[in-house]
Amino acid sequence: CPCRPQKMEGQVGGRMLRLFRNCLPRLRAGSLQDNLRDTGKEPERAQEHCLPAFAGGQHFFEYLLVVSLKKKSAGADYEPTITYQFPKRENLLRGQQEEEERLLGAIPLFCFPDGNEWAPLTEYPRETFSFVLTNVDGSRKIGYCRRLLPAGRGPRLPKVYCIISCLGCFGLFSKILDEVEKRHQISLAVIYPFMQGLREAAFPAPGKTVTLKSFIPDSGTEFISLTRPLDSHLEHVDFSSLLRCLRFEQILQIFASAVLERRIIFLAEGLSTLSQCIHAAAALLYPFSWAHTYIPVVPESLLDTVCCPTPFMVGVQTRFQQQVMDSPMEEVLLVNLCEGTFLMSVGDEKDILPPKLQDDILDSLGQGTNEPQTSEQLNEHVSGPFVQFFVKTVGHYASYIKREANGQGHFQERAFCKALTSKANRRFVKKFVKTQLFSLFIQEAEKSRNPPAGYFQQKILEYEDQKKQKKSREKTVK
Repeated sequence: CPCRPQKMEGQVGGRMLRLFRNCLPRLRAGSLQDNLRDTGKEPERAQEHCLPAFAGGQHFFEYLLVVSLKKKSAGADYEPTITYQFPKRENLLRGQQEEEERLLGAIPLFCFPDGNEWAPLTEYPRETFSFVLTNVDGSRKIGYCRRLLPAGRGPRLPKVYCIISCLGCFGLFSKILDEVEKRHQISLAVIYPFMQGLREAAFPAPGKTVTLKSFIPDSGTEFISLTRPLDSHLEHVDFSSLLRCLRFEQILQIFASAVLERRIIFLAEGLSTLSQCIHAAAALLYPFSWAHTYIPVVPESLLDTVCCPTPFMVGVQTRFQQQVMDSPMEEVLLVNLCEGTFLMSVGDEKDILPPKLQDDILDSLGQGTNEPQTSEQLNEHVSGPFVQFFVKTVGHYASYIKREANGQGHFQERAFCKALTSKANRRFVKKFVKTQLFSLFIQEAEKSRNPPAGYFQQKILEYEDQKKQKKSREKTVK
């Protein structure tokens, strides 16, 4: 099955259900859109697909936690509980202490989203996944998780190492979890100096490396290098799981559904597979950011999320498949990642995008797929055609922002759509400009005097140069 546990990717958020609101009145696993509604603030578009695009210099993490399963006093069920915390916070103000308690109270649910019915095991495949908790002020904390059986003999229960950070760089934190796991097998005491060194180190800028010195008993001093990718717009994603589970044509239909902000459910048993695939699907929307309900691994207690009438992108373990199928859902795209099939669909997914641009994406994806590629090369190969799709359809947006004397911009939607010569492209864009994806993006552009000097702008300039060169060659031929 292509859904065996893979390495990390993912992000967890979601519209809070009543149960979760009661437990955590201020801290929520929530969508950006929901939180903005609560705070009344004007939405700010999160850069680089929903995760903050940090410069170097910030701290790596806030907490390292170990979450273990403890038997409830009544019955056979287990309850996930934090059994180790570094650092221990002292001398907090009352408000800060309450905030910390809410944060730490929410985390165990997302470390064990698959319910409380466990039994001691002798074998369990290691899983690495992640989630995001969004505070009411819009700030986000990402949980990077490694779930495994602790060292020992005989049947035992899995536990989770969870690093809480504000920074989005999944490959880098996966390496940190490797180091934590290696030290925990020796002793919890050995983790402390490594994490303290990490806490004192500055988060590197893109392309830069931080080297940590760490002593391990019986092994001596080790030097651990942590490097951020030079191109930071894809550092939070790995497309390999998505490609193992689905065909290019299916990925294109998922992309089309996401572009129109529909309801999408992914099914798989492995937490890593769900987390990685849904995160990869959302990353295809770059430079736009999914601002609706987004839960790569829905905890059992929040399965009613699939009944929401608003847009969502969620992952559900296959053990809950029948429960989902029996739920009163509106139109939805239900993707079985283990079987590589669509169990439910609206029916028009192949007709959403302009046919010529669909062919361009599929042609680009199909080129060089049999050649060996690094993770970064694969990410660029898969992401590139979708970025080009947006370049061709909406890359001219900056020319249709009219500015006042004070610099405030106003987007000229009608003229922007009319500028497209292709009728098929125009039909699509008229729908796309009504989405939250585009609205958040254009609001940010209206506030900025100049287009952001990022990867998307670079691709727009390259495309415009190619068009000019093509026109020049055509004139020469005439």
